[in-house]
Amino acid sequence: MTALTVLAAETPSLVQSVDWLAIAPVVITAAVGLLVLVADLFVPERSKPVLGWISVAGLAAATATLLPLRAGDRTTFCLTGDPAACSYVADHFALVIQFLVLVGALVTALLSVTAVRDTRMPAGEYWFLLLSSAAGAALLPASRDLATLIVALEVASLPAFALVGMRRGDRLSSEAALKFFLSSVTATAVSLMGVSFVYAATGSLHLTQVADRLEDVPGQLDTLAMAGVALTLVGFAFKTAAVPFHFWVPDTYVGAPLPIAGYLSVIGKAVGFTGLILVTVIAFPAYSDIWGPALAVLAALTMTVGNAGALRQSADRPNSAVRLLAWSSVGQAGYLLVPIAAAAYSGRDQIGSTVAYALMYAAVNLGAFAVAALVARTKPLHRISDYRGLYAERPLAALSLAFFLLCLAGLPPGIIGLFAKVTVFRSAVDAGLGWLAVVMAVNVVIALYYYLRWTALLFRGPEGAEAAEGARTRTKAPWPVTAAIIVTAITAVVLSGAPQLVLRVASGSLFAQ
Repeated sequence: MTALTVLAAETPSLVQSVDWLAIAPVVITAAVGLLVLVADLFVPERSKPVLGWISVAGLAAATATLLPLRAGDRTTFCLTGDPAACSYVADHFALVIQFLVLVGALVTALLSVTAVRDTRMPAGEYWFLLLSSAAGAALLPASRDLATLIVALEVASLPAFALVGMRRGDRLSSEAALKFFLSSVTATAVSLMGVSFVYAATGSLHLTQVADRLEDVPGQLDTLAMAGVALTLVGFAFKTAAVPFHFWVPDTYVGAPLPIAGYLSVIGKAVGFTGLILVTVIAFPAYSDIWGPALAVLAALTMTVGNAGALRQSADRPNSAVRLLAWSSVGQAGYLLVPIAAAAYSGRDQIGSTVAYALMYAAVNLGAFAVAALVARTKPLHRISDYRGLYAERPLAALSLAFFLLCLAGLPPGIIGLFAKVTVFRSAVDAGLGWLAVVMAVNVVIALYYYLRWTALLFRGPEGAEAAEGARTRTKAPWPVTAAIIVTAITAVVLSGAPQLVLRVASGSLFAQ
């Protein structure tokens, strides 16, 4: 008996401790999703909107749990034999991205309350899928092993496929969901093969251990490791809509319900960029000579193709407004890739520029989709020309959209957009990527044309027939949509009034030391 006691004392425990506060944002979001799905079975049809408000409250509560985590870095699910190798790390980087994801999902939920009711989408399934996707997106920035990263990526993505095709009987919606699903699954399969190659070369899935072991890979495994690094990046590049993995974006945004299109443009991209940042600067710094130039080229191609696609949109073409925002989001993805590529040359602190730019982009792009959702209530063709004379019909909505577009263009009074672009531009220059900085500057000038063209249209007087139709069809804006516009507009204005907040994120150290 004594020998058994001694043996038990000498044997290391295999039970991992769990920090429930650290994982609270993810757990609350997932738990509320399950609650809504079960409650849907018992709530009568006329009371289904309450499910939406439960979801909004759940996302607000999950966001609130981020506040006590600001006190310091927290880790959980760590290896008992190596406490430094953890699967979940709530550092500054994770908290900032989780804030972006949860607030973005909250704005999407506000927009969806009205959309679910008006289009008669199944409420329980819709809210469960949205919250499930948000939980996966919130888990991903804190993930610190390749298995958890892939699982989080798929938990964020799989519900999004169903959300895109939620409008039953709509051919465009079904086609968009199928295209999104097939292309995403293919990219994930390639990434999984890459992860298996990396595991075979290093014997570990934890990012810190992978980084250490890639520094000294045996010669016979070097090719395998390089292939694994390249293939792993494919799935995350797809989520960011980087060229040539961008082809699904325009059709998917057009076919999806408008709140989901906005969700994909912000949270979907946040998922991709977060995963890309973690695998490059934490797991694969030893192969920066491979992924650095590759991402620099991808950034240049992505911003150029995205802006060229946005320029081609005709104002009178149905869905041209959504397509312009879709192509614009591809162009913006190119800017977001620049600091990640720069990190290969001048250190991972450059990543702060991508995070700062993502915060600006999330606020103003969700705001643009919120205004689009308002306009679509009376003009469902989603044409850019439908916004002509919006200032005469809805002055506050027009002013908000104009401000959002100017932020995306990087023009005053959208100071936040200007500062975010400057930080990205500076990261390229500091890394010695002068050619990429030049490409970015040219693309910023190109983008000015279509952003300013849309902005000017808002303040032009409506034509006679359009004015009569607008007066006849104008309805009172639902207050959840109005609230979404106000929240995003106030956020953009506050950030423009205090751009030092962006600079602080861009220049600070985001990762746990």
